[in-house]
Amino acid sequence: MNQIPVQEYNLPPAEPVKVKHHPIPYEGRLRAAALRVPAVIRQCTGIFVFGKRIKSLVFTTDMAIIRNVDADAVFAVHPFTPQPTISNAIVAAADIPVFVGVGGGSTLGVRMIQMAVSAETQGAVGVVVNTKGKNENIATMSELLEVPVVVTVVSGGEDVKSRIDSGASILNVSAAAQTPEVVREIRAQFPKIPIIATGGPTDESILETIHAGANAITWTPPSISADHGAAPRDQDGLAGLNKNDKDTVCFLAAVSFVFSKNLLTCRVEWSIIYLQNN
Repeated sequence: MNQIPVQEYNLPPAEPVKVKHHPIPYEGRLRAAALRVPAVIRQCTGIFVFGKRIKSLVFTTDMAIIRNVDADAVFAVHPFTPQPTISNAIVAAADIPVFVGVGGGSTLGVRMIQMAVSAETQGAVGVVVNTKGKNENIATMSELLEVPVVVTVVSGGEDVKSRIDSGASILNVSAAAQTPEVVREIRAQFPKIPIIATGGPTDESILETIHAGANAITWTPPSISADHGAAPRDQDGLAGLNKNDKDTVCFLAAVSFVFSKNLLTCRVEWSIIYLQNN
């Protein structure tokens, strides 16, 4: 078969378009007071996951914060053992990508792998493994999952190479005040590995972490109390509804949960069969 010749064009480089007037952002009437991540986070390069650039990740599992923050993604990691009900609720409520913690502390082995599989089934864009997660489990997850496996680093001197070789696609550095130093150490050894890191409480600490080599920053939002949001009597979110409306809302929520649970059960059972045969 004859190939069609490709004509080459020697065009001059395109000049950058100068925008004179930026469009007015739409804030809405009720959500204009949403939480804003520190503006300095926009100076980092960002990580790229499935074609999306992510620079800021809000470190929370609070539904109200997730729905009212301008972060690029959610970093849903908590100190308790992972439960599919929790991750499913967060992914369903979020309107931005969610990275879900799947264990690596008290939750290890097969259960951690099962939590990772269920998180992907629910729609998580990535799974986060704590520092105690074993390399063989990370390798199994990277083989089973399409989403990236994020592995946490909490101090300098850790064997980061073995984590990357096992299948870690992204590193999450959380080393308190030593975070910039640890990020700098990792970046010197692995120039191209995507790094998420805690930025600290101030703009200066965030910039230090970015300059050390972090591609994205996790931001911990301020705590929310009743006097910062709805009145205490309306904290259940159903105070303005009559009994029939409340019954309808509860019924639809139950139907949604049953559907999600059945879909999750099929995927988890498949993962168990896979693990038993490999």
